[in-house]
Amino acid sequence: MTDTPSSPAPQPVYGAVTNNAFFIVATLRDDAQSLAQVRAWCADVAGLARAVGKRVPAGHLSCVVGFGATAWDRLFGLPRPAGLHPFREFGSSTRRAIATPGDLLIHIRAERTDLCFELATQLLGRLEDAIDVVDEVQGFRQFDHRSMVGFVDGTENPEGDEAVRFTVIGDEDPDYTGGSYVLVQKYLHDMKGWNALPVETQERIIGRTKLSDIELDDDTKPSWAHNALTVLEDDDGNEIKILRDNMPFGRPGHGEFGTYFIGYARSPAPIEQMLENMFVGVPPGNYDRLLDFSQAVTGSLFFIPSLPLLDTLSEQAPDTLQDTNTHDPVADTSSGKPGSGPLNIGSLKGAPRHE
Repeated sequence: MTDTPSSPAPQPVYGAVTNNAFFIVATLRDDAQSLAQVRAWCADVAGLARAVGKRVPAGHLSCVVGFGATAWDRLFGLPRPAGLHPFREFGSSTRRAIATPGDLLIHIRAERTDLCFELATQLLGRLEDAIDVVDEVQGFRQFDHRSMVGFVDGTENPEGDEAVRFTVIGDEDPDYTGGSYVLVQKYLHDMKGWNALPVETQERIIGRTKLSDIELDDDTKPSWAHNALTVLEDDDGNEIKILRDNMPFGRPGHGEFGTYFIGYARSPAPIEQMLENMFVGVPPGNYDRLLDFSQAVTGSLFFIPSLPLLDTLSEQAPDTLQDTNTHDPVADTSSGKPGSGPLNIGSLKGAPRHE
């Protein structure tokens, strides 16, 4: 597979790691005026981000905007991107990756909270009553990039050219080159139960040492460790990566301690395979033991248009009602299993590397 050298510029999905982030998920109002207002807003996003960011250039402000499957059909006179579909649930009734409403995602990052706050205010002010915000989380960077459960997060993230290769759509979907997909989930943690565990037990659950962030060796790491179940390989044994930009969040006075998971990729298939490995297990029943202390309370999938496409979506009103049964080569939703896709992951090796 080759990518077109002159691909449209992507949104800043692999931007600088920052100390603060806002995650906003909204649903659209159904009336024609609201849909037109959201379309017009698409042409304003990049300019608003530049205007706010120039006030503090060292603040590394960035913004990524994405659209859910049903929102895409209602808003735009364009076929769905190849991998865009409603969020797929995995797991059982007691341990489940659930789907929750989400038509629009706004992901804002900056070194300073005031920059995130100002841009969120400006963006939402332009939308007014056209949307309903269903979830808003303000994340923070904790110490040396540690998650809420105390382990370093994002150690194996791709960087540089590798980040582009794993997150930006190439010629596998020519109409949407420069775009990406993003899957978000909000997890709440039982910190009292987690902190009651010995550090050695926590390390076996995560698959890394807590202090030094070193991966456990093959003889020590269980097959149900978090990082054993989330490592994927293609048929040729090459690792398939996603870009995580997770953030801790919480309200100690309310006993709320959480992690906002956000994963970017050029196809949803690898993220969905990771979720299936975690919630169902490899083999089934050999699930991620971190889920004994963490509950997913939201789940949504979005397509991230390239910057040029985002700017022109204001002109893409549908002439007639679109057929929502658009092509979806990624999977059969009745099985919940990813299928063949642009990264040759038709038979992702979901088995853990370490026994």
